[in-house]
Amino acid sequence: MITNDQELTATRERIAKFQGWLKQLRQTARPEEFEAVASGYRLEIERMQGEEMEYLLHPPLVKPELQLA
Repeated sequence: MITNDQELTATRERIAKFQGWLKQLRQTARPEEFEAVASGYRLEIERMQGEEMEYLLHPPLVKPELQLA
């Protein structure tokens, strides 16, 4: 679960890395093995993208000291 902007940045970098591996895999994997290998990367990318959207679609928590009385 992403809890701050630093984690969001790290998740986005990780997504890009996995996408790069998929791109490379498309060129190097044999057709009969590609789907089996790529599906694991795809699932991980989709999981991370889900976490990214969950974080982005919720407003930041207001710290108690910043709330108006």
